[in-house]
Order: sequence, then structure tokens, then C-alpha cells
Amino acid sequence: MSHFSQIKTKLRNLSSLQAALTDLGTEWKAGPCAVRGYQGQTEVAELVIPQDNGYDIGFRRNADTKDYELVADLQYWQQPLTVEGFLRQVTQRYAYNTVITESQRQGFQLTEEQVQSDGSVRLVVQRWNG
Repeated sequence: MSHFSQIKTKLRNLSSLQAALTDLGTEWKAGPCAVRGYQGQTEVAELVIPQDNGYDIGFRRNADTKDYELVADLQYWQQPLTVEGFLRQVTQRYAYNTVITESQRQGFQLTEEQVQSDGSVRLVVQRWNG
């Protein structure tokens, strides 16, 4: 019986997910890699976060929704934040990186960035038309 849990997300862009994890100081490996779980069980994921306890966290693409879902044996979660807190931080940095990348693709430049007291980030981008 598998002990792995799958947690749905709205993360669709692997490079933005990788950048978000890097921004948060989380070490990760590009896959496909095995996510290690209870009693040697494994799941394959496109991105794996090794943990010191020998159990991993992975992000795997869901074939139906095209979103990356978190895959882990939550009994062995060994992160400073709860699963919800971790996903909240990852999602915020994912959104930040997606906005920056898409803005640059459309010819905008980041001119101002402010972290608000509630932790949200205010970005100002501009494009010069010549």
C-alpha cells in the first residue's frame, strides 16, 4: 500500500517552479527522478527535493490537468514549514517568476519591486515605445 500523497497545485511552468524553489533556497534535482518513500517505495517526478531523512518531495506533471502536483510521503515531511506554508511560499515565488518572465517576453522591464508588510510583492513594469 502506497503512503504517497498527491497534492494538487496550479503550477504549470516547470522553469518558473524551478526558479521559485531556487529563490527560496531549496535544493532540487531535475528529473525524471525517483521520489523516495516509505519502505523503499518510489514515484517518478520531474523535480525532486531530497530531504536529510531519506524521504523526498517531488513535483510530477499530472497528465490530465497539466499541473505539477506535489508528491510525498507526508508522514516524513521534514521542512521548516508545513506543507501548506511551503506551497504558499512556492506559489508566491512561482507567480513572481512567471510575471517577470512573461513581462520581459512582451518587452517590459521591471522598474520597481516592493515587499509589502503582509508579505505580498508589488511590481512595477514599463515598456518604452519608440
